[in-house]
Amino acid sequence: MSSGQIAPGPPATRDHLLAAQERDRLLRTELPRVRAAATAWRNALAGLLTALIGFSLIKGRADVTMLAGPWAVTVGVLLLAALICGAIGALSLIRASNGRPAVAAVSGLLVRSASDHVEALASANALRRGIALTLACSVLLVAAVASTWYGPSAKPAALQVTTSTVGSVCGTVLRVDRGTLLLKTDSGEVVVNLTEASTLQAVTACPPK
Repeated sequence: MSSGQIAPGPPATRDHLLAAQERDRLLRTELPRVRAAATAWRNALAGLLTALIGFSLIKGRADVTMLAGPWAVTVGVLLLAALICGAIGALSLIRASNGRPAVAAVSGLLVRSASDHVEALASANALRRGIALTLACSVLLVAAVASTWYGPSAKPAALQVTTSTVGSVCGTVLRVDRGTLLLKTDSGEVVVNLTEASTLQAVTACPPK
């Protein structure tokens, strides 16, 4: 045999043919499988966020101005980060399940199997990115709500006490000693006998007089 000639290889076996058919089947169904998985993940993550937000499974203070300054800023930053992660994650999931809104040039077109494989890889990457960002959005939302739970108030909580002798008194608690309660009110310090109290109610702020 002269140099440069290629000798024919052994004939393909049944196993070789089956492997080639399976590889071709996987390539043809790769993109639809990725798109179906992306749609399922998109719906599941949308349900998760709906449960967290729409059905109030997590709920904190309704007004962040009730928090001390640094904590209010922290909550704002967490909510902004959650919004950014949620928006990018949603767009990534839409990209994974529906494709890229663009038209390829005719000169750059690949054969069908190759173009589907390239698109499947891009969709899978977008799916992983969307999942990670959506879960990060959920974690940031929970962190923001937890900050509203455990963050210190901008001003001390007040206590409103109603007694049979002095009526209704509202102020911040200074001291409790031997059945008496010392409150700091707008008009000064008031001593309240707890044995005469008919109601005690914690309030975020005293009602205006």
